[in-house]
Amino acid sequence: MAATVRRLWEGNAGPEQRVFWYEAFVPDSIARLDPSFTAASVEAMSAAVRALAELDGSPGHAGLETLSRQLLRAESLASSFIEGLSLSHRRLSRATHDPASADRVARYVAGNVAAMERAIAIGTADDRLRVAHLLELHRFLFLGTPDEAIGGRLRESQNWIGRNPYSPWRAEFIPPPEDRVGDLVADLCSFANRTDLPAIAQAAVAHAQFETIHPFPDGNGRVGRALIHVILRRRGAVTTYVPPVSLVLAANADRYVDGLTAYREGQIDDWCRMFGTALRDAAVLARDLGGRLQRLADQWRERAGRPRRTSAAQRLIERLPARPVLDINTAADLLEVSYPQARAAVLRLQDAGILLPIRLGRQRNQAWEAPELLELLDAFEFEAMTPTPPGRRRRPSPRRPPDHAPSGRP
Repeated sequence: MAATVRRLWEGNAGPEQRVFWYEAFVPDSIARLDPSFTAASVEAMSAAVRALAELDGSPGHAGLETLSRQLLRAESLASSFIEGLSLSHRRLSRATHDPASADRVARYVAGNVAAMERAIAIGTADDRLRVAHLLELHRFLFLGTPDEAIGGRLRESQNWIGRNPYSPWRAEFIPPPEDRVGDLVADLCSFANRTDLPAIAQAAVAHAQFETIHPFPDGNGRVGRALIHVILRRRGAVTTYVPPVSLVLAANADRYVDGLTAYREGQIDDWCRMFGTALRDAAVLARDLGGRLQRLADQWRERAGRPRRTSAAQRLIERLPARPVLDINTAADLLEVSYPQARAAVLRLQDAGILLPIRLGRQRNQAWEAPELLELLDAFEFEAMTPTPPGRRRRPSPRRPPDHAPSGRP
């Protein structure tokens, strides 16, 4: 049974020296969990399965790599946004092309992209999920960041969720004590390896349990949302695309937190129903993004003078949405053509107003970016993360604020 453990906080070296008792929450083990679901939850999860299948079987739009890469980036950006790390697709694309010029926030978000890519690889592999895999995701998350030293290690002290960085005084939620973490994470992996549960319910419960354990000093939300995609891949619910569920969760952050709280109170059915609805909406959003990318590529093709299907310019149009920032060498590698052929293709798209020349950091080589694509991606993401009351049509989104790194939300 879930329980609380009473612990004494004896102060620390921070400015808050008060001594007090607090209660840490210890969840039930779930390795042998046998949940039951209402008809409403079954329908919500079934709708998610249907929407994911439609997404997986949908046409490649502007190309398989294009949509899959952008969905992965959208998911990573939204997952980072929930943790207070806000970044535009332009800054992320530039940081990916030239890591040396990336600022602090860009490095953290790039780490989230790397962790998501690793999550997809783990979910695709024919292997049982192990604690070592979760440690690996956490290590990838912090590679190249100022917190790289904490990557890949379970926490060895009490943590909490709340605005007070010095103690759990009046914390919103206090996870299990550090000496319970190892066993709980191992139990979670046992649950994730089962095949007798609906895939959507398994992903929902595993994510909520992970967030309840909060096994790392930092990065729990991002790793926990990557775990969703590990399980969806393992169970075959998705094989091609990443449904950007974090976009939906970010749009309804309070509902997301309430759902996790309901799970901790034993209301697994309510949480799975909410999670299933979020996944269904994410699949719909993914198909919408695919359509937008296809329409943009069609416009580019017209403006570039309808290049031959086998030409370097046409193939660059097809692959550009997956690589919004590039240089001539990158284009040559991408298209598997000579430098002069790649240069001619890039300059043709520049003349058509598709590519814009830019300079990045200390790089000597000229680079180019596709501004219309980056604006499309940012607009799509901002619209998707604008909450809409149930039953109403999506309202026009306000203008997207500039890049920033908000603080305060754990």
